[in-house]
Amino acid sequence: MSAWHKQPGETVKKDENLVDLETDKVVLEVPAPEDGVLKTINQPDGATVTSGAVLAVIDTASGAQETTSPEKSTAQTETPAVTAMTPLSPAVRRLIAENNLDPAQIKGTGKEGRLTKSDVLDYMENRSEAPTKTADAVPASMRDRSAANATESTGATPRSGSVVRLDTTPAPDLESRPEQRVPMTRLRARVAERLIEAQQNAAMLTTFNEVNLQHVTVLRSQYKASFEKRHGIKLGFMSFFVKASVEALKRFPVVNASIDEQDIIYYGFYDIGIAVSSERGLVVPILRNANRLDFAGIEKSIADFGKKAREGGLGYDDLTGGTFTITNGGIFGSMLSTPILNPPQSAILGMHAIKARPVVEEGEIVVRPMMYLALTYDHRLVDGRDAVQFLAAIKDCLEDPARLLLNV
Repeated sequence: MSAWHKQPGETVKKDENLVDLETDKVVLEVPAPEDGVLKTINQPDGATVTSGAVLAVIDTASGAQETTSPEKSTAQTETPAVTAMTPLSPAVRRLIAENNLDPAQIKGTGKEGRLTKSDVLDYMENRSEAPTKTADAVPASMRDRSAANATESTGATPRSGSVVRLDTTPAPDLESRPEQRVPMTRLRARVAERLIEAQQNAAMLTTFNEVNLQHVTVLRSQYKASFEKRHGIKLGFMSFFVKASVEALKRFPVVNASIDEQDIIYYGFYDIGIAVSSERGLVVPILRNANRLDFAGIEKSIADFGKKAREGGLGYDDLTGGTFTITNGGIFGSMLSTPILNPPQSAILGMHAIKARPVVEEGEIVVRPMMYLALTYDHRLVDGRDAVQFLAAIKDCLEDPARLLLNV
């Protein structure tokens, strides 16, 4: 309920707007069904009502009593109730008013049982046995428009006294546009809240680069079998990116920092958030002290996060903190995107799909597994030069994996 325009005891006229009914899209007017005096209001402003709920009662004559039992005399003046029935369009409301019809007697074929103009015209035609009466039931203005439409569509002139029928077949989309309203989960609501917070409280900027993963791919292919046999886990790409990110964070400490009001907090540890998709939404468990983990430890931790996320076993400690985040949209096929910061962190690395593309090496065109990288950073803290060089450092480590072992 939005707002009542009449109060109990006030006189109302038929079709006068009594109350505004607010839906999720529009505000609908609820007119008075008869002349009379507004007796009671059953639903106050701000109330939530459903279709068929009684909104108010109108006395149609002085001293009239509300009909509450079928045993009461039918000669007694009835008190019509204003109900939250399915709203009528202006065209339907006009047809019903002009022909003194009761919408409750007409079956609606529109969405959620709503009455359409065709429903009203069908009812007017079918309620009379004589075809001529059907023609009389339709207002002259409507018949004229129908005849004009028929003439335009067929090129023929209707014979005098003939009945021009409107196409009463419901539009196909009226029955094929389902909707479902479900409450937002607390996780989704929290994710939305943090994303809006990041947009409003940070000066986000994104820089891009591309990386040639030929050497990483060869290294994985060469040692993946022995790696899995020894450590019981597959050697993936993520461990290389975590290692490269830690090395770049060591070179550019400002990226491994955050703003706290008027202070800058530089972290002397490397807790890397790994964005993981689950049935409940996106979660970011934290890989703590990533600089102390070897490749096997990183891969095992990430696999454990994925299992917990699928089973709903991630705890509060798994999701709090973090100094830098990595998100991999490439597993869903993303070629390029601009990731959003995970506050209060100052940067996030976006990985993307690996695609074989032609590149030039030593003057020759060769095909290599290439990936676009994106780094979104808080420009309040990180300058563009540092952001570009930070991303270039990650690129260098990945294109020459020996750097990760030699720390060069």
